[in-house]
Amino acid sequence: MPDMSASASLATTHLVTLAEFDKNKVTPGVLGFIVFAAMALAVWALMKSMNRHMSKVDFKEPSDTEADAPKGGAAGSGRIQTSKG
Repeated sequence: MPDMSASASLATTHLVTLAEFDKNKVTPGVLGFIVFAAMALAVWALMKSMNRHMSKVDFKEPSDTEADAPKGGAAGSGRIQTSKG
């Protein structure tokens, strides 16, 4: 079995170089986290609202007898009523 202490020391040397702070490097920081969290909360609220509205929708299809005999061309039936006179 290989010696694990060599790989552990190699990993810690890489972590030390990553821990160095560079003032010229741009990072998202706290403001980036706050913006991301606000967007996540907004998406969650929109999904909750959408689920509430979709549960109110009635998806019942009209039966074949109702589809064949329209109710006198009522508004929204797709037929145009012409008035005589």
